[in-house]
Amino acid sequence: MNVIDLAVEAEARGFYSLYIPEHTHIPTSRLTPAPTGDSELADDYKRSLDPLVSLGACAAVTTKLKLGTGVALVVEHDPIAYAKEWATLDFISGGRAVCGVGYGWNKEEMADHGVDYVTRRERTREYMLAMNALWRDEVAEFKGEYVSFEPSWAWPKPVQQPRIRTLIGGAPGPKMFTAIAEWADGWIPIGGAGIRDSLPILRDAWAQHNRSGSPDIVPFGTLPSDDKLAYYREIGCTEVVLRVPAADRDTVLQTLDSFAAYVGKF
Repeated sequence: MNVIDLAVEAEARGFYSLYIPEHTHIPTSRLTPAPTGDSELADDYKRSLDPLVSLGACAAVTTKLKLGTGVALVVEHDPIAYAKEWATLDFISGGRAVCGVGYGWNKEEMADHGVDYVTRRERTREYMLAMNALWRDEVAEFKGEYVSFEPSWAWPKPVQQPRIRTLIGGAPGPKMFTAIAEWADGWIPIGGAGIRDSLPILRDAWAQHNRSGSPDIVPFGTLPSDDKLAYYREIGCTEVVLRVPAADRDTVLQTLDSFAAYVGKF
């Protein structure tokens, strides 16, 4: 189904957000195992659209739907240009962009972008801090190991300040929760297991960085049920992203219709 039509139909049914994944390309080598644990990589990975181009098109045909990446591979982009692309999306959508960030799993894909897999976390952090400066400051500058630029103007600024809402996807742990507390606004857990036990650790990291409020908790890829969504609400999840099949229009609309029953309940 065309992603633009998907956005229109999702908004018409009262859904809150739409997230699009990213892979710039998928090398045919399987030196890196499929993240799902399957022996073969699913076709979905090979056929993903460019997320920011897609979300920009979706912004033009919607008015309320939040438009996010689930997840963007930040290290595969030039951070100065990427900051402008995100700022432009947020500007033209009236502040509806959500920057879902991932560290990435495909070593071959990163290598083709000149990125050493071992440094991907440090590089992602630095890119995001540099992008935050470009989003926030009238005259921005940044000096780091992986990105540096002299005092510069960069417009447009995002509607959302001091940054575009940012979520980080990945497994729980001290590194993940420190990153969320330092330069993001919430966590995209991988699967539902262990979220409840991890939340006190995340909230402790949040407090140590003197962050106000609470981090967003946004489970992805959920196949919904009343019990599952009630559990997520009970433990403090702020948004739940439901899995929609990569399929023809009729199949996708049937899925949206079946999921729409949960919108009123939750």
